[in-house]
Amino acid sequence: MVHAITDGAEVAGYKINLGSAMKLADASPEALVDRAVRLAEVAMDSHGEMPIAAVVEMGGWVIGSAFTQDRRQDRRLIHADLLAMDEADRFLRHNPRPAPVRLAVNLEPCVMCLGAAMALRVDEIYFGLESPADGASGVAAGWQRSPDLPWYGPPRMVGGLHREAVRDQFRRFCESAPDSGYRRWARTLADLPGGAG
Repeated sequence: MVHAITDGAEVAGYKINLGSAMKLADASPEALVDRAVRLAEVAMDSHGEMPIAAVVEMGGWVIGSAFTQDRRQDRRLIHADLLAMDEADRFLRHNPRPAPVRLAVNLEPCVMCLGAAMALRVDEIYFGLESPADGASGVAAGWQRSPDLPWYGPPRMVGGLHREAVRDQFRRFCESAPDSGYRRWARTLADLPGGAG
C-alpha cells in the first residue's frame, strides 16, 4: 500500500519539504525495481560500472537513487543501495515519517547494505536478482529482534522482481567488461539458473 504525501503537509508537527524529491506515477514494487533496473543500465552503458542501482521511495516520492560507483570512485563502500540510502537519510534526517520507506534494488542487498537499511529504518526491500555469494536475505530471515531495540530489525524483503532482466544485464556486462574480479562475480550472477530465485 502506498501512503501518499504532499509537499507542505504536517506530520507530528514537522512540515514536509519534498525539495528535490521526484513524484512517481507508479510506486508499486514492480515499478520501483524497474526504475532501479533502468538506472543500472545507465551505470553500465554510460559509466562502465557494474549494472547495480537502487531507489528509495516514501509515499510515492523518490527520495534517493544511485548506481554503484566502484570504478568511478575507485572505492569499495559505495554500493548503489548505500549511496541511495545516504541520499534518503539526508532528506529524512530524524524527522517523523508520514509513510513507509521502501528500498528497491536490482540486485539483492549485501549484509552491509542490509545493516544500513536497518539503521535507516527501511520498511521494505524489493530486489530483482538474488546474490548467493553475499546477499542478505538469509540474515534478514534469521534475525532475532531484541526487546532492548524493538525498532531495530530487518525490513521485509521480496525478491524476484524483473529477475530475468537483471540476469540479462549481468550477461551483457560480462560480454563487454575487461577480465576482473567484478566480471568473474558478475558471471556467477548471469549464470544463475532461470526461474524464481
